Amino acid sequence: MKNEQEKHQHKLGWIGTGRMGFAMAQRLLEAGKDVTAYNRTRAKAELLEPQGARIVNTPAELGDRDVVFTMVSSADDLYSVVCGAKGLLSGEDAPLLLVDCSSVSEEGSQRVRKALNDRGCAMLSAPVSGNAKVTIAGRLTIVASGPMEAFARAEPYLHLLGEGVTYVGEGELARMVKICHNILLGVVTQSLAEITVLAEKGGVSRNSLLGFINNSVLGSMFTRYKSPAFVNLDWTPTFTSPLLCKDMDLGLSAGEKLGVPMPVAAATRELVQQAIDAGHTDCDFGVLLEMQAANSGVQLLPEDVDVDDGLNRKVVAG
Repeated sequence: MKNEQEKHQHKLGWIGTGRMGFAMAQRLLEAGKDVTAYNRTRAKAELLEPQGARIVNTPAELGDRDVVFTMVSSADDLYSVVCGAKGLLSGEDAPLLLVDCSSVSEEGSQRVRKALNDRGCAMLSAPVSGNAKVTIAGRLTIVASGPMEAFARAEPYLHLLGEGVTYVGEGELARMVKICHNILLGVVTQSLAEITVLAEKGGVSRNSLLGFINNSVLGSMFTRYKSPAFVNLDWTPTFTSPLLCKDMDLGLSAGEKLGVPMPVAAATRELVQQAIDAGHTDCDFGVLLEMQAANSGVQLLPEDVDVDDGLNRKVVAG
């Protein structure tokens, strides 16, 4: 009984309170957990203070935490906050476990894992599927890999972050799963853009087409979630084209290394790059729809209708 209680009583640290990191740390605080947070821009982390978080000025100050979560943009950022001059491992104390929820390369993750292991700290790779709005709705999904004991320690907190947690084994296997996931994300979004523009040029409204798709066997949480943006052309960023391009590059590199041809992914990657070259760097990657429309001679206008994003739907098994 004591061991079970201890799982839920760890002192938690959080590094990275951007859109995703903020929403995830907020869920832990809402569950009554003891969270101390760091962000490079302190003001972003300070927004968690009213909910009970303590804010520190450097990752080094989180060394006394039992479990530290990281949600950063790149492998270089991860290395910096863990191994840098004022990083997590720069002080006398080191946590029991680091749980990295970022999307980084296997090589970058391995580099940090070795440094942590040398200090007696375990590491769990735990990248996520979803965005801040999905996280707030409790629909985030997580894939994890690393030592089984590390997963057992982190699992109660991972379940607080979302509704689906999958352990896939040792090492960096979760990184491969996440890269495969994000390749599919790009390909599906580009395919959705193509058929949406095709239907519109043929006289069908985007709302009507996507309403049909979402109620068909091809509908998914993602197509439902993306429908309001596609219908009303709202490109408020959830995930940007540069971030998607980075992950597609990682996937294509893995495909080359493992001898897996990926012609559809490669073609999609070039279209994402075109969106970046056109200046669409700070908006949502769903802007691929407008790129497709421009290439098809179609001028899109917002349809100005309310569209269900599907986040509150309950899936009934059977």
